[in-house]
Amino acid sequence: MSLFWRIFLLNAAVLFAATALLLLGPVTVSAPVLLTEALIMALGLVAMLVANAALLRIGLAPLQRLTRAMTTTDLLRPGRRPAVSGHGEIAGLIRTFNTMLDRLEAERAASSGLALSAQEAERRRVAQELHDEIGQTLTAVLLELKRVADRAPAPLRDELRHVQETTRGSLDEIRRIARRLRPGVLEELGLISALKALTSEITTHSGLSVRSGFDSALPRLGEDVELVLYRVAQEGLTNVVRHADARHVDLTLRRTAGVVELRLRDDGHGIGTAAEGAGIRGMRERALLIGAELSVGRGGGRSGAPGGGTDVRLRVPIGEDADDSRNAEGRGNAGGSGDSGDSGSGGDSGISRRSSTSDEIKGSD
Repeated sequence: MSLFWRIFLLNAAVLFAATALLLLGPVTVSAPVLLTEALIMALGLVAMLVANAALLRIGLAPLQRLTRAMTTTDLLRPGRRPAVSGHGEIAGLIRTFNTMLDRLEAERAASSGLALSAQEAERRRVAQELHDEIGQTLTAVLLELKRVADRAPAPLRDELRHVQETTRGSLDEIRRIARRLRPGVLEELGLISALKALTSEITTHSGLSVRSGFDSALPRLGEDVELVLYRVAQEGLTNVVRHADARHVDLTLRRTAGVVELRLRDDGHGIGTAAEGAGIRGMRERALLIGAELSVGRGGGRSGAPGGGTDVRLRVPIGEDADDSRNAEGRGNAGGSGDSGDSGSGGDSGISRRSSTSDEIKGSD
């Protein structure tokens, strides 16, 4: 039955009931109308309106639930659907809305995947250009400075040595930027080593105390899953450094029942009521690509933490038949080079790997 006929029949039922009461009841209307008769008619009219409103509210309740679902739907938090209730056009409308959400979520996931793939390709290209262009140019400058410093008089030699150190510092900074753009250690040594290298780099350059804990027997994960886990950890640590005003952060990667969970907790001032920024939305989009669930909330909080800190969890579902062998097996023992001070040494095939010429320059000073 269509919505029009449902509303029409509800109103008709109320009018028929009122007419029957008027015809069969003892109420009469005289001319002119008496005060008591007017009061009775007014009470009857109010009763009709109340009954009509109650019946319409019951009949249109599914539309109200659909309206609330429309206002609260977020494509970055998929899976929420209003229950199909009601009859006829109302039930069809809810089913159509759910079908539309399915299509929109699929299209958004596809477009986000293409955008993030293009972003990763662009990061790789920029990192390669930093290595091939700026990195090689600065290496040539270091060679020339060394040659000039060896021939320069003593007073000028000290100044040239200072210029050398400044240039070498710029070269190291370029290497660090390139490692963040393209995590070569992830490709060569695996996820655990990449996360250790990341925490070591964050600790070195920010002074933040990072405590990490990684399961030694993770299931085999695909390249896309590993990249998402790494990028979420990277973005989370970057947010802590920039916004949280925290002193300590815990980074863990554990396997629990049916999922691999990446968890990041800090003792900063927390997110409070602030709206989610581009960083968190980017993490949610990455999670959607691998069917993972990302939650961002208040952490357990350490003593003295004014806002209770922030707790970021990424839960990646895994199959029941997942291989329990270590994720880094076959690509090197996880944790080897990741604990060193230079977080990218031996990991990035691009700019993070120093040329023999640069090492010769540094060793000769």
